[in-house]
Amino acid sequence: MARRIAAGAAYGGGGIGLLGAAAVGLLLAEVQLAKRSVSGGTAPMPPAPDGMYGAVYAPEAPARFVVLGDSTAVGQGVRRSGQTPGALLASGLAAVAERPVELRVVAECGARSDDLARQVSLALQDPARVPDVCVIMIGANDVTHRVPPTESVRCLAAAVRRLRTAGAEVVVGTCPDLGTIEPVYQPLRFLARRVSRQLAAAQTIVAVGQGGRTVSLGDLLGPEFAANPRELFGPDNYHPSTEGYATAAMAVLPTLCAALGLWPDADRLEMDRHEGMLPVAEAAAEAAREAGTEVTGARGPWVLLKHRRRRRLPPPVAAEPTAAAEVRPGG
Repeated sequence: MARRIAAGAAYGGGGIGLLGAAAVGLLLAEVQLAKRSVSGGTAPMPPAPDGMYGAVYAPEAPARFVVLGDSTAVGQGVRRSGQTPGALLASGLAAVAERPVELRVVAECGARSDDLARQVSLALQDPARVPDVCVIMIGANDVTHRVPPTESVRCLAAAVRRLRTAGAEVVVGTCPDLGTIEPVYQPLRFLARRVSRQLAAAQTIVAVGQGGRTVSLGDLLGPEFAANPRELFGPDNYHPSTEGYATAAMAVLPTLCAALGLWPDADRLEMDRHEGMLPVAEAAAEAAREAGTEVTGARGPWVLLKHRRRRRLPPPVAAEPTAAAEVRPGG
């Protein structure tokens, strides 16, 4: 496994060690300072979006959907529960499946990969209600807190393995590109992008190896965010805005549906879209560079790389709450 992670880093550009450990530590500390000082703004916390989506399709049995991860998975930066990634994906999944979807969000703002063990325990606490599918969005805080990549991916691999063993499908939205944060300038921008992509590539390798699927968020939070920072970043210029989360959700939704067998021709290759079977490390590095790229179906050292066509999300609808909505603490 360590060899595969190293290979993924090499394909992704490598060479960080040449900068020296002291320089890396200093620059990543500056990322953390930039995160704390961006515009002096504070991103709002949305109400919890947990509940039933697509109730119009009752009395079909609902699909159970759980979201794990950090503030990006929670949806920090928006003000309404229907604008969070979980609500957007649950609404989209219900529309495609024509079936109710029961959403539960156990993600935590400020979480790093070592918090996934706790979140997975929450997701699996009722053996009679194992999730049908889970989405994990994690990694940015690992980069800003200088968590060793080997530790990050070990925690992610364990989380995916536990969920898959329990019978849940798993989709991982890999580490976003921190080189797009507006207050981050060169050479820190270059290094932040490099470290983010290398972690995303390593996450892809371990997640697919445990039977999950991955979708790259790096480029979604790259050119599109850089070109439209006022539209796609929230009030603190760090977390995405409503439009930013919708962009990411549109990229994840096709893979989420494919994981449940709801996407037509899920594994048919489209050669004109540069899809194919690639060595896992090469596919992981390519996915880290291109928005919305899916990696799935490990067959020995080979995996399937797909560029799924995005599906426009239906208008978000209010969930039927399973419990009183509450505002999540920041972090």
